Amino acid sequence: MPPPHVVEDLLGLVQLLSDGTVKRAQAPLVLPDDEPVPSADAPASVRWKDVVYDETYNLGLRVYVPSASAEKLPVLVYFHGGGFCVGSFATPHFHAACHRLAAELPAVVLSADYRLAPEHRLPAALHDAERLFAWLRAESWLAESADFGRVFVSGDSAGANIAHHVAVRVAGCVLLYPYFGGERRTASEAACPGDVFLTLPLYDQMWRLALPAGAGRDHPLANPFGPDSPALGPVALPPELVAAGDRDMLVDRIRDYVARLNATGSRRAELAEFAGQGHGFSVFEPDGEAARELLRVVLRRFVHGFSSEW
Repeated sequence: MPPPHVVEDLLGLVQLLSDGTVKRAQAPLVLPDDEPVPSADAPASVRWKDVVYDETYNLGLRVYVPSASAEKLPVLVYFHGGGFCVGSFATPHFHAACHRLAAELPAVVLSADYRLAPEHRLPAALHDAERLFAWLRAESWLAESADFGRVFVSGDSAGANIAHHVAVRVAGCVLLYPYFGGERRTASEAACPGDVFLTLPLYDQMWRLALPAGAGRDHPLANPFGPDSPALGPVALPPELVAAGDRDMLVDRIRDYVARLNATGSRRAELAEFAGQGHGFSVFEPDGEAARELLRVVLRRFVHGFSSEW
């Protein structure tokens, strides 16, 4: 019998072998910068600690609490990106982004890990998100700082997909350049340049690794408006803020997502589109003008002002 060979190699980080074995690089995920670190002016006024929310799978989350708040703060539950295949709350870029979210909004931020594909294909990540919210409802120690009447669910890229699918009672959803799919190519996907982080081949590869074996990109967990996806019209869902860059290959799919949500009446959705920005801009360039505007103007208004403006 011939030895197993590599069927899929994802950025040198994950290898799927012909016998179903998965090999992961021991080194942590490093995003486009060579040495991703929190920005030099990252606020020091945030305390954080790691806790386990699911002992069965040893899944944890990182809790960020601003130090100097005299009142209870809204809660932002955050799921990291990575095509459902890579990443962690401890990845430096995601840690820096959540640290800044907690300080600048301000809010209590819970950044959660979930099981990764291809070892654990979808819907495993969604089941983990549901367990996280069940765990959160049973925890009382955060009540000293957190206002559980104002809980938001958020995420970037694949994490935004998770936030879309988590059916819980929350005040609002924040989807940062959500990672949705579909068999039909959009114009922005077909025109995707080769010099960006998220390319069409990488997009296709991560879906092959993340979806149930044999499933296509119109699977309901990839395409919320696919032929077999549940209708959203009858479901009352919270307000939603969706952010995207106009250089993201997913921008046409994201625009269509927002338009369809508003057409169904199931959810009030606002699209914040940023000129000249690509996929992951708020994580890859947290000190850029667009990331600062997203955090300090758009996100802050949504989290703290939606009750009067939404």
